[in-house]
Amino acid sequence: MEGVINLTVMQLAAAYVFVVILLIIVRKRGISREKEILTASVRMTLQLILTGYVLVYIFGNPSPVYTIAVMAAMETFAVYTIFKRSKKPLSSRLKKVIALSMGTGTIATIFYFLLVVVNIRPWYDPQYFIPLGGMLIGNSMTGISLGITKLVDGMYEQKHLVESALMLGATPKRAAKDIVDGAFDSAIIPTINSMLGMGIVFLPGMMTGQILSGTSPLVAIKYQIAIMLGILGSVALTVILFVQFGYKTFFNQESQLDIN
Repeated sequence: MEGVINLTVMQLAAAYVFVVILLIIVRKRGISREKEILTASVRMTLQLILTGYVLVYIFGNPSPVYTIAVMAAMETFAVYTIFKRSKKPLSSRLKKVIALSMGTGTIATIFYFLLVVVNIRPWYDPQYFIPLGGMLIGNSMTGISLGITKLVDGMYEQKHLVESALMLGATPKRAAKDIVDGAFDSAIIPTINSMLGMGIVFLPGMMTGQILSGTSPLVAIKYQIAIMLGILGSVALTVILFVQFGYKTFFNQESQLDIN
């Protein structure tokens, strides 16, 4: 099987016609998104080009220091993005819970997945560690973002129900249980839906990339199944840590709801 077709600069430029089409559509329909579309397109291009050169260097000079530095940068950017996405202000206590949940959940899953499931040698091999770890972190970031929205909105919108439960003698854990369960459910649903349609409705990016590079479809399928299960585990672990500790930040030491 031949290797992947290397795109020329002109071929890559031809793909930007889809950006032009989108710009025409939003302009015709009076939707003010031109600036965001252009900004997103330019940022994506520059960020990916920069990332490409960095990865070429790291792949050519494998080192645990480089691998850990890249992973730390991914984790930091993911946490920053989560904070920025939140539409409601987050308390410092909740931010700490988010950061710890992301770090603990994703790092534990990454090391288990790479060392036990994939069994890479050496453990810091950037060819596997960085792209696979990035997928786990990225999906966990999306999951915990959804969980945050649902938890914060639920605590504010159902404030009276929580307070009523507390007045009747319920513990904070029991009073917030439905909100916590709803937040966890909302966070994992997109991953489950993605798994349901995978292979029939669409071919996932990792599998498509491996097939285009000449990898046997059967090998690509095994990797895709493994990474999806890893993503499921990472999202589940990250979100459950967040909701289990996150709801506590809405109560004070006297077990009273502390929402302004």
